Amino acid sequence: MTKYQKIYQDLLKKIKRGDIKPHTLLPSESELMKIYDASRDTVRKALNLLLNDGYIQKNKGKGSVVLDINRIAFPVSGVTSFKELKKTLHGEVKTIVTLFSEEKPDEEIQKALYIQDEMVYHVKRIRQIEGEKIILDEDYLNKSIVEGLSYQDAENSLYEYIEKKLGLKISFARKEITVVKATEEEKQLLDMLDYDLLVCVKSYVYLEDATLFQYTISKHRPDKFRFVDFARRSEL
Repeated sequence: MTKYQKIYQDLLKKIKRGDIKPHTLLPSESELMKIYDASRDTVRKALNLLLNDGYIQKNKGKGSVVLDINRIAFPVSGVTSFKELKKTLHGEVKTIVTLFSEEKPDEEIQKALYIQDEMVYHVKRIRQIEGEKIILDEDYLNKSIVEGLSYQDAENSLYEYIEKKLGLKISFARKEITVVKATEEEKQLLDMLDYDLLVCVKSYVYLEDATLFQYTISKHRPDKFRFVDFARRSEL
């Protein structure tokens, strides 16, 4: 391992461990040269690695600011259940079901699911991570497709029930991402801190035969989440 890679690894360890806090400045290049007994070029190579990997942001004339890496990465293009996502998270993760009902949906939900007379399961769940309530998921599922759903299934995993118990294959989703003002109810249900905006992800989820069965409105506190995707520039 080269000298600049060792510096990179040491700084990264301190950032991940919390020894260097988010939104604070790293020591200056001159200070890092003294700390690691390294040349300016070596220090800059290490900082560029941190920059390219998304751990710092360089501000001209100010130095290198440590970015907040304690965010949950939600795949934009994937279809992943929260239970599956939990495996990538650290600390205590809890799902709190605040609503589970069978109901006749209003016009907006009927349009979203392309239904008229069908009943839906309406499920509302709070996601608590490391003691903070920071996600509010509201699901509408076509009852004629997702038969026999229970409160316990909603508390455990909707997708696990659909795929393992019903034997249906979930295939793809269409998603819309916006930023919205938090309602009074959402402020009461979530630990909003000083935030009054939420990231809103609307998902339309389909089975492998292209049957639309679920419409979800997921609200996220903006400081804790990043939405990731993979994109490659196509040949022109």
